[in-house]
Amino acid sequence: MSHQNHNSSSDEDMQRIEFFTPDNLPSEILVYDSEVKQLGVGSVGKLGYLSLGLKRDQRTGKTIVGEQSSQVPLLTQRAIYYETELPSMAYLQIISPSGGILQGDRYRMDISLRDGAISHITTQGATRLYKMDSNFATQLVNVTVDENCYLEFIPDQIIPYQSSRFYQKVSLNVHDNASMIYSEIVVPGRTAMNESFEYDICYLKTMAQNQEGALRFVDVAMLEPKKQNLNVFGILGNQTVVGTVYIISKKDYVFELCDEINANLQNNKKISFGASILPHDSGILIRLAGSSASDIKDSIYEVVKITRKKILNAPFTGIRKN
Repeated sequence: MSHQNHNSSSDEDMQRIEFFTPDNLPSEILVYDSEVKQLGVGSVGKLGYLSLGLKRDQRTGKTIVGEQSSQVPLLTQRAIYYETELPSMAYLQIISPSGGILQGDRYRMDISLRDGAISHITTQGATRLYKMDSNFATQLVNVTVDENCYLEFIPDQIIPYQSSRFYQKVSLNVHDNASMIYSEIVVPGRTAMNESFEYDICYLKTMAQNQEGALRFVDVAMLEPKKQNLNVFGILGNQTVVGTVYIISKKDYVFELCDEINANLQNNKKISFGASILPHDSGILIRLAGSSASDIKDSIYEVVKITRKKILNAPFTGIRKN
């Protein structure tokens, strides 16, 4: 009997870990699938979870957090309403008291907007990927933006420390009559510690579909600086920081937005960039490269400013962080 209970417990543990782990892990990540030397995968504190359900309050018109659950080390602060010209927009910050992602960590975030919700979500600080001498870390992000909703999801930069291994899968489910901006920034490492491009792998996969499950795009960025020199022509050149912005919106906005973003960013001599239309005219993909995270972040804020003005006819006054 005890043997059966043990098997049942093991099965439950495996199911729990699978819930937090992206499916179809790429072979480039699985080569690091060794036993964690400290706390094992699935141990207390190794599985971080955040679930957020945002909706518009029918009485006040403000976007509120209707549903929320979390498991340390992922938390969120309460909604704040910064914008005087857009008082219904909820600003939220995702926080992690652990300070960073460790080997064997499995993080998952499920975020949904409905009933005309509009929100700006960011992180309290950079995502630090600590040094790993066994296994790897993953983050699974599932976002659903329902009809007539609008979301800006603008996390701070990812900082891969020496020998870190990280896989992130982001699934964006955006209604044809909704809009979303999502961005990523990857820096070369802890440059202040003379640590640059010394991580093992940073593998980022982003995919999007509409409300009917029709695929919009799949985009993969796999950085393995120990196997390939990233500072060559055709990859980063003499730049060190890379950023990506995805804008998914109604086709009515896409072409004008792309033209305006191209016209605006070409005046910034601190960055290299390219903006192009996504398949089926469903949005815009913007690649950015520069020598500092702040330059890339400023450019992303410009994209947010242009997009919000076009879609919501409201200004973006910046992000205030505690």
